[in-house]
Amino acid sequence: MRRGSFQNGTVDYAAVGATQAADLMGYPPERSTPAEQSWRIGSGEERFTTSADALLSWSALRGAGLDVSDVRPAAGPMYSGVSFDEEGAPVAPSRLEADQRFDADGTPYVSAGTTIHVHGRVKGLKADGELRVIYSIEEPRRVGFALGTVSGSVVSGEESFVVDWRDNDEVWFTVRAFDRATGIVYRLLPGLVKRRRRELFQGYLRAISPLYQTPA
Repeated sequence: MRRGSFQNGTVDYAAVGATQAADLMGYPPERSTPAEQSWRIGSGEERFTTSADALLSWSALRGAGLDVSDVRPAAGPMYSGVSFDEEGAPVAPSRLEADQRFDADGTPYVSAGTTIHVHGRVKGLKADGELRVIYSIEEPRRVGFALGTVSGSVVSGEESFVVDWRDNDEVWFTVRAFDRATGIVYRLLPGLVKRRRRELFQGYLRAISPLYQTPA
């Protein structure tokens, strides 16, 4: 079981970790626009394992047309925290996150505290910036992470990606986000933020579930 979290004052928004809030859609951080979508992407352990591995190797971002570069894991081991059951009792000891995995191209997998640069366009809309992994989750039936904006993006906020293998054997992919416009064009045309978000979500889904057909 692997869990990690990372909080640093260099991110450019205050509500760090708010993508985990149950009431995000009803009570988003001030001046932010929330978004959430879930898709059933199959069933069974193989589907879960394949989708989780794709997620942790940055496939969602790349599938949305973004180039991921300058991947810099946090310096030193990350504290993994403690997991708790429904009654609040710890179910795993605290430990240090020391191991690091790499994809076929040698790019480090997702880990808490990692900083990346993304570059690209989504339906003609700019999607550049420096992002940081705010937290990561690796459990037997749940894998995911959240990215927070650091600098250079046209929006400021956080986005989380989670793959769940549910008790009924279904595998679900959920993306949650909140952001506010920082680029001048986006501030003048707030509808572009929702358009950008919609296009990104569809790209993420195509990457994690290649058989899923999305509208053109």
